[in-house]
Amino acid sequence: MDITRRHILATGLAAGALAIGPRTALAAPKFNVVATTGMIADAARVILGESGEVRPLMGPGVDPHSFRQTRSDIVALIRADLTLYHGLYLEAQMEEFLIDLARKRPVAAVAEGLSRDRLLSHPDYENRLDPHVWMAPNIWTDVVAKIAQVLRSARPDLPAEEIAAMDARTAAYRGEVDALHDYAIDVLKSVPEQARVLVTAHDAFSYFGREYGFEVLGVQGISTESEAGLNRIKRLVDVLVQREIGAVFVETSVSDRNMRALIEGAAALGHKVEIGGELYSDAMGEPGTYEGTYPGMIDHNITTIARGLGGNVPARGMAGKLTAGL
Repeated sequence: MDITRRHILATGLAAGALAIGPRTALAAPKFNVVATTGMIADAARVILGESGEVRPLMGPGVDPHSFRQTRSDIVALIRADLTLYHGLYLEAQMEEFLIDLARKRPVAAVAEGLSRDRLLSHPDYENRLDPHVWMAPNIWTDVVAKIAQVLRSARPDLPAEEIAAMDARTAAYRGEVDALHDYAIDVLKSVPEQARVLVTAHDAFSYFGREYGFEVLGVQGISTESEAGLNRIKRLVDVLVQREIGAVFVETSVSDRNMRALIEGAAALGHKVEIGGELYSDAMGEPGTYEGTYPGMIDHNITTIARGLGGNVPARGMAGKLTAGL
């Protein structure tokens, strides 16, 4: 081995030894959290900061209504220091398992504590409520507060300075969520009143519609498990034609087959309908992107809806971070 390579190797080993340090100085394992959805995971990750490790079970494009836990998911859930799930029957196929897990391990349903007068009924299931509360930032901010409360309660021995840091991160994150609500009010009012009709693949946007004055029409019901019949599609085609609605929206976690059927049905009657854009409904964007965060997801939706229906919006959304060419 020549002198130069020996020098490089020696330098690398010395640096590695310094990075590792004495065995007694190894950092304590991070607090391990598993969250069912990306929206919950995003809040938990920010609130915990460097002291925690958060794993979402459901990634981009995953439909939580039909999601079933795998063997590796079960292992992760059992080993987690804390499991956070949404509740309100969002994780329909997992609910029984999560309730059983809560008898043995720390588990919290973070949306279950919302006041019932803020929730909408679920037309597909008797005595169930619409779980899609993250679509209204002014409601989701209370879920974020619940997530923070659960995280603090799960770690009673935290030093005062870390509790203060978590509180500061929670306040900053909730400030971002509150800003989304203000942004929605501002840009959505620029959509002409007659155009404030949001046609999507399934009824994930009812809270959005209620808070911002939009009529929401979904081809499927609240759960993507419900089937969209030919009669439903025909009725929606008639609505598109009669009310001269020019745009419908597809979703990242739901097949666009039914939306294409609406466009073709309207075209057969001489009315042109376009895809107004792709919305994030039950899952966020790709990890590492702005749209892969809750603020980015909602910024994208608000901006895409307003633009697709004739409103005036900033070129790259509220924060100027949306993907160019949106």
